[in-house]
Amino acid sequence: MIPFDAAHRAVHYPPDRRFRVWIRPSFVAGVAVLIFAPLVFAWGQAAIFGLPYILPISEAPAGPHGFPLWICYAHFFNFLFLMMLVRSGLSILMDHPRLYFNDDCTPGTEWIRFTPLRVPKDRVWTAKDDARYISPVFALPGYRHTIGVARSWHFIDVYGFIVTGLIFIPLLFITGQWKRVVPTSWTMLPQAWNTFVHYANFHFPPEPNGFYGYNALQHLVYFAAIFLFAPLSIFAGAAMSPAMVNRFPLFPRLFGGRQGARSIHFLMMLAWCAYLIVHVTLVALTGFERNMNHIVLGTDSSRPLGMILGFAGIAVVIATWVVAHYASWKFPRLLQHIQKAISQPIRLATLNRFSPSQRYTKEQISPYFWPNGKMPEREDWKQLSAGKFRDFKLRVGGLVETPVELSLLDIQALGKEEHITMHHCIQGWSGIAQWGGVPMKTLVELVKPKPSAKTVAFFSFGEGLYGGTYYNTQSLENVLKPECLLASEMNGEPLTEEYGAPLRLRVENQLGYKMVKWIDRIEFIESAKQVGEGEGGTNEDDEYFDELPNI
Repeated sequence: MIPFDAAHRAVHYPPDRRFRVWIRPSFVAGVAVLIFAPLVFAWGQAAIFGLPYILPISEAPAGPHGFPLWICYAHFFNFLFLMMLVRSGLSILMDHPRLYFNDDCTPGTEWIRFTPLRVPKDRVWTAKDDARYISPVFALPGYRHTIGVARSWHFIDVYGFIVTGLIFIPLLFITGQWKRVVPTSWTMLPQAWNTFVHYANFHFPPEPNGFYGYNALQHLVYFAAIFLFAPLSIFAGAAMSPAMVNRFPLFPRLFGGRQGARSIHFLMMLAWCAYLIVHVTLVALTGFERNMNHIVLGTDSSRPLGMILGFAGIAVVIATWVVAHYASWKFPRLLQHIQKAISQPIRLATLNRFSPSQRYTKEQISPYFWPNGKMPEREDWKQLSAGKFRDFKLRVGGLVETPVELSLLDIQALGKEEHITMHHCIQGWSGIAQWGGVPMKTLVELVKPKPSAKTVAFFSFGEGLYGGTYYNTQSLENVLKPECLLASEMNGEPLTEEYGAPLRLRVENQLGYKMVKWIDRIEFIESAKQVGEGEGGTNEDDEYFDELPNI
């Protein structure tokens, strides 16, 4: 266990560390049918007609055979990156331990949850309250509320996984190795079924020498892993991007919506884990030493060297988990900066260029919208709240030609726009709401920023997770995008205290923590480095979140 100070221990290592999995019974029944229906057919076929005939696989040297070293290397790196993605993904999942197939995320509509708690109805229960602890033995970095560090590992490793694939797949076709995994005849389907019938009846079919070729079922499974599992995992992840969802609304609908994409992303993790378990089991049962020489050394022999090096490779992967855990707690800022150096140029060139243009109808507004953040404890905010914010004055200053102080009535007089948009929280939940307020573009035109002003800082009456004034920053470019509002209304009513009164920011191409609630003042500055720890916001400073969270 990491030796936390009192403040961090209270957040990361809470007294209640219970873990429980609840799955909707109808989902369990559906999965059971999908799993057992093929088994029942296979058992019935074998009982009535006997085990089916399987065509032999030739070991003739014609055609691609063997495993070039680039395949061996790709096999190792895929395993390395995939395990890191699973471990960091589990930490991310536990920050909102519920999965849905609806974008409302109303408690009770989830199909699975990883918490013993139901959302109480007699008090405010925020999404932060709902997060759960997970042991660092299983997750990276583990504990509770470590999603910032977990995302750093997740993005670093997903780029490694993608780069490995971008090298692997072209070489697969350049060298002719694609013939080993891409089906070229429909006869492979019945042969794959025949092979499955043997396995389902606990009878090993005639095993070909994998150095020369695979049986039909292996052929199809490897094809699915390369050309279906990997792209589906990546695209489902991209479909959770607020920039992508709000610019290309049809894309997430391919997955059943934003939450459908999150659920599919999780199910693909389970598919990868199941694939690895079955794959390793069959490698062990069908000639372990010889199979290890195939994939580790690229040779067809029964000497023990491949097995020894294979175990050494697994030890290296496990060692990376230990090193990553250590780095997560000893050098989190360095990790954050490495992730930023890799991700931010890519996001600036792609996702950040998208202008939000999503539109929802009033009928799609979520019946439940998760509250989040620490309610302000400042006496001045409480007094303003008691007076319905009639005496509130928004101060806008910094590097501007015309500093102003504006009441809510003054702000409303600047004009109002309304947008119905989907909110994306970094924790994983989403919700659709109607927001009304003055466009930030109008406010920018009013105060006339100086040429040196490139960043807008929003300061809250509220506090961060570890105390101190909550703030966040936006580039001037992003606050000028469409649908960026200084919102004073939600769903046609004035903002309530729970959701950010008197004012909150809406910037629809980013995650929710960038949308400061309970806004006290706004300053135009040269750079985000001039405030706080210089990372872009309170969550970026204290919890190592992304400065530009387009995904």
